[in-house]
Amino acid sequence: MNATACRGCGRSGLSLVLDLGQMPLANAILAPEDLARPEPRYPLALAYCPACWLVQITETVAPELLFREYTYFSSVSDEFVEHARAIADRLIVARHLGPSSLVVELASNDGYLLQHYAGAGVPVLGIDPARNIAEVATARGVPTLAEFFTRDLADELARSGRTADVVHANNVIAHVPDLNGFVAGIARILKPSGLAVIETPYLRELVERLEFDTIYHEHVFYHSLTALSTVFERAGLGVVDVERIPVHGGSLRVFATRSGAGEPSEAVRSLLAGEAAAGLGNLAYYADFAGRVEALGRELRALLVDLRSQGHTVAAYGAAAKGAVLLNAFGIGPDLISFVADRSPHKQGHLMPGVHIPIVDSEQLVARKPEECLLLAWNFADEIMAQQAEYRRLGGKFIIPGPKLTLV
Repeated sequence: MNATACRGCGRSGLSLVLDLGQMPLANAILAPEDLARPEPRYPLALAYCPACWLVQITETVAPELLFREYTYFSSVSDEFVEHARAIADRLIVARHLGPSSLVVELASNDGYLLQHYAGAGVPVLGIDPARNIAEVATARGVPTLAEFFTRDLADELARSGRTADVVHANNVIAHVPDLNGFVAGIARILKPSGLAVIETPYLRELVERLEFDTIYHEHVFYHSLTALSTVFERAGLGVVDVERIPVHGGSLRVFATRSGAGEPSEAVRSLLAGEAAAGLGNLAYYADFAGRVEALGRELRALLVDLRSQGHTVAAYGAAAKGAVLLNAFGIGPDLISFVADRSPHKQGHLMPGVHIPIVDSEQLVARKPEECLLLAWNFADEIMAQQAEYRRLGGKFIIPGPKLTLV
């Protein structure tokens, strides 16, 4: 479905920011036998709403195609599991959570977060549409509904008495075409004194750090605090605090309560003022974004062509969705990248979408010793380079694609 009006405020007149053309689904890795079948591609363009500042893609792919079977397991990253444990431990103390409480996570994945609450004796409920991942979470001791979270499901939960002291929504609010309905559902299941904790990649980081590869069909929205606050207000929620956190290339952690239950913190007021001063409400802020992406593509391709002309073997690390976007956007295929190493057994033995580069076990980086390795999962750069210390000791170098192309 192509959006002709803003999905947030309903106004027409979206302004184009970046057009990446026809792209495969970024998480739709292929089995070798899939090569005999056509691979679907969909338009991928980013646009900005001058009325409410909400940045969004123009084409919506049916969520059933994107999320019913999913290949990303959050627990693959030790760093992200630790990140989740820290916020769980903090909120257990701050919100006085115990056996009579309930913590709900929307898009709860494999239980990477809720396991920490459950281990502390706090009742939990996960909601995630990916059936394969919900099974893993349930086996881990995290009861999980394999459903999309909607306003109707929220009504059903509230009628059954399953309202929450804390609702987590990590890296999901960007994924939901019915943004207003999703946030209204959060308000519906939140207890009067409850707290919603939402983490989402930050629009300013995307633009200023050239994180264009986080633009893909799963991510319908790219949030500023200004646009997000407006969405919450429509649902009867108010933002009371915000933190900037480093995960996924720079994200916001937003704390919201029922309207009137708390006042915006100084951090909220400061960030909103900063967005206005930076010009996030003006098309000029986004004007040179597309040109900078094109320049990065030319520079990266030239580097890879030069390395291969010298007889080097070049690999990549991280069969992540952002990697699929970068490889397809810049036309980087098996002629330039020999293989993609990845730690997830769910991806090994498959092929990257669109470009069909084989995905292998991460241990192959040391075994095959490519001279250079393009770091596709740059949001976990420190963790990956620590894990691959032996590869670097043997002389291997990582190519980090952005915001400035570097070789380390």
